[in-house]
Amino acid sequence: MSKITIKNLEKSFNNNKVIKNFNINIGDGEFIVLVGPSGCGKSTLLRMISGLESIDQGEIYLDTKLINNLIPSKREIAMVFQSYALYPHMNVFENMSFGLKMEKIPKNEIHDKVKSAAATLQIEDLLERKPKQLSGGQRQRVAIGRAITRNPKVFLFDEPLSNLDAALRSEMRVEISKLHKKLKSNIIYVTHDQIEAMTLADRIVVLNNGIIEQFGTPNDIYSDPNNIFVAEFIGSPKMNIIKINKDQIINSNTIELFKNKITFENFEFKDEIYLGVRPENISINNDHEIKLDVKVDLIENLGFEKIIYTKISGNEIIIKSSENVTGQSSKISFSKDKVLFFDKSKKRIR
Repeated sequence: MSKITIKNLEKSFNNNKVIKNFNINIGDGEFIVLVGPSGCGKSTLLRMISGLESIDQGEIYLDTKLINNLIPSKREIAMVFQSYALYPHMNVFENMSFGLKMEKIPKNEIHDKVKSAAATLQIEDLLERKPKQLSGGQRQRVAIGRAITRNPKVFLFDEPLSNLDAALRSEMRVEISKLHKKLKSNIIYVTHDQIEAMTLADRIVVLNNGIIEQFGTPNDIYSDPNNIFVAEFIGSPKMNIIKINKDQIINSNTIELFKNKITFENFEFKDEIYLGVRPENISINNDHEIKLDVKVDLIENLGFEKIIYTKISGNEIIIKSSENVTGQSSKISFSKDKVLFFDKSKKRIR
C-alpha cells in the first residue's frame, strides 16, 4: 500500500487550461473515483499520474518519492485503458506477460506472475486464446490481469467498463471491488457513470472544468453537496432545483413557493436563492409539511419504483417513488428537513 500526494497540478493544451491547481492526498489502499462531465480533465489527470502526459506545473509524490520526471515503467503504476489495448496477434498469456518480458524478468518468474494473476481473475482457462475469441468482460479481465502482473503500488483505471453492456458492467463493478479488497492497492478510477462512482469509491473527486468541486465520501457528496453542480451531477434523477426570487421572500424566514407560504424557522432569507430537493424525498401523498398540487406529464415504470415527471407553474419537478399515481394531476409533499438551499452564486448555504 502507498500514499499519493498531488500538489498544485496544472495542465494546458493550446493555451486552454484543462487542469487548474489540482491538490489531493490519497491514503494507503484508498479507492478514489474521479467523476465529472466529458472534457472536465479526468483522463488527462490519469495520464499525468501515469507519466503518459507531461506536467506543466505541480508535483506528484508516491509515498515520499517525487515521480514527475520518471518514465511510466519506473513509476510503479499500472494503467487499465478503456479500449483494453490487447495485442490481437498474441494469446492471453503473451498479452499478460509482454510488459514483464520487456523488463527482462526471468521466465519462471513471469510464468508464476501470470498464473497468479489469472487465478485471481478466474481466467486460467483462457490463457491460450486470442483476444478475438474473448467476450468484452473477458478482455477486460485480461487487461486488468496484465496490470496485476506488474505488482504496482497504484492502479489507474480509465473508464474500463464503458464498452460493456449494462448487465456486464454491473458484474464487473463487483469484480473490481472484490479485487481491490484482495490486493489492498491504491486505485484511481475514472468514470462518467455515477453508479460506478457511488458503489466503488472510498472517496469521490467531482471535477468540473479542471477544478475540484468536491472531494469526499459517496455519502458526503450525495447528502451534503457543496454547490448546485455537485447536487445535480450526483444522483439519478438529478436533484430538483427551484429558483426563489426576491419577490417570493415574504419575510426573513418565510417564502412563497407556488402560492404556498412556507416558513423555515432556522433560516434567514435575504436575497434570491435556489431550493433543492431530491426526487426520492418527495412523496405522492400529504404526509409532509410542504404540499403542492402538480400536473403529471410522464411516468417511467421501472418495476419496483417509478420516475414521475410533473409540472407546476412551468417548473418541472421529478419524483422517484414506489407509490402509485393515477390521473393527470397529483398531490405531492416533502419535508422541510430534506430541503437544501443555495445562494445566487449556486453555493450551498444550508
